[in-house]
Amino acid sequence: MTTAEIITSTTEFSHVKGKTTEFLPNGLRSFFSYKDLGVAKATHGKVIAHIARAELPPTEGTGWHYHVAEFQIVYMLKGWARFMYEDKVTLVEAGDCVHQRPGIVHYLFDYSPDMEYLEIVGPADFDSVPVAADWAVPKVTPWKP
Repeated sequence: MTTAEIITSTTEFSHVKGKTTEFLPNGLRSFFSYKDLGVAKATHGKVIAHIARAELPPTEGTGWHYHVAEFQIVYMLKGWARFMYEDKVTLVEAGDCVHQRPGIVHYLFDYSPDMEYLEIVGPADFDSVPVAADWAVPKVTPWKP
């Protein structure tokens, strides 16, 4: 029996070499750059995986929003970020993993200069919907020159 007979898949094999993939601007947030890991192409849009990296100091953050997605995790690779998940401040540090349940209202408002996180979302072409929220957002931590 061949592997093809055992498992049929609607996705493709993908291997993206870290040294050949660049961080690029023009992603979801203008103050981050993103490294595409090739997963969206390999899964035909079922899932996206990228690394987000801080490029500019936090000023206004992401604003209150939620994502129209079936699945989303953030795994902090370097540094830290502070999120508001509804009315709760959550510090996410290197090595932490957050599963953002579908539809949770949140706000990324602060992060370290060395922040990098892996984000995996399904589907790949997910929407970000801004919302009005009355929860108070703490002040950011200024970056030192």
